[in-house]
Amino acid sequence: MSEILVLVEHVDGEVKKVTLELLTLARSLGTPAAVWAGPGHSAAASAKLAEYGADKIYVADSADIVDYVVAPKAELLAQLVSSASPAAVLVAATAEGKEIAGRLAVKTDSGVITDAVGLGEGFIADQSIFGGGVNVHSRVTKGTPIVAVRPNSTAPVASAGAGTEEQVSVSLSDAARAAKIVDRVKQEKGARPELTEAAIVVSGGRGVGSAENFSVIEGLADSLGAAVGASRAATDAGWYPHQFQVGQTGKTVSPQLYIAAGISGAIQHRAGMQTAKTIVAVNKDPEAPIFELADYGVVGDLHQVVPQLTDEVTKRK
Repeated sequence: MSEILVLVEHVDGEVKKVTLELLTLARSLGTPAAVWAGPGHSAAASAKLAEYGADKIYVADSADIVDYVVAPKAELLAQLVSSASPAAVLVAATAEGKEIAGRLAVKTDSGVITDAVGLGEGFIADQSIFGGGVNVHSRVTKGTPIVAVRPNSTAPVASAGAGTEEQVSVSLSDAARAAKIVDRVKQEKGARPELTEAAIVVSGGRGVGSAENFSVIEGLADSLGAAVGASRAATDAGWYPHQFQVGQTGKTVSPQLYIAAGISGAIQHRAGMQTAKTIVAVNKDPEAPIFELADYGVVGDLHQVVPQLTDEVTKRK
């Protein structure tokens, strides 16, 4: 079967969950080949990649790759596309991943698809477009298909691959060195999972009422091992940090379970979460648009419903 390149997302040498999802997806369409870009590679990382199906692991552990902004990873992938002639290239649909995909498409004269939530035979992608109003099937018709896939779109399933390592080097162009990273500030990681990668997300909106009341949302999230999200109305009001905004102008999530509490369900918010596998809405307005999208709806005051739900979850642990 043809090789499919998967760009590895990693932090401090640890492989991120979205990469395991991409390897699982690639395995259904061809032979997965992981591409490790930057320092931090280890035997443990290779073992994890092989566990989820990586038949080959291209290792480019040069510090130059992460010393400059985005472009070096695109050049590395372009070099591998030229030398390995893969059937496709898969990256995570993060802000950086989508920029890499776009740059790679230009370098290889190929078509690119972003924000895919599924990928089937013939590399036909499922997408949600126009602010989430239309679901379409898309296919690249030129060059090597380059597809950016949303995190949590595919459940990661282990299936051992050979995990053969191959060291690769990349010669960066002057253009790739044009924007250099001069400093990094490490953000302290909390106990909750990262919003865009979480399997469960609990979000609060205008109905929460205040910043203090977001403790109700956080309590439910912690009982479920979930990430916390917020609508634009809540973040604009200063009730929760903007980095947790879910929506068209915020972050796009695609968890297995999405709980929307006190969120009316305007199209701007729906565009960021409607590909969730199961959606539960809690709102005191029975006519709220969110109920049109929800798999399960509770008409009621979130300040009464959510604490009861938290108690029940806690009891059943």
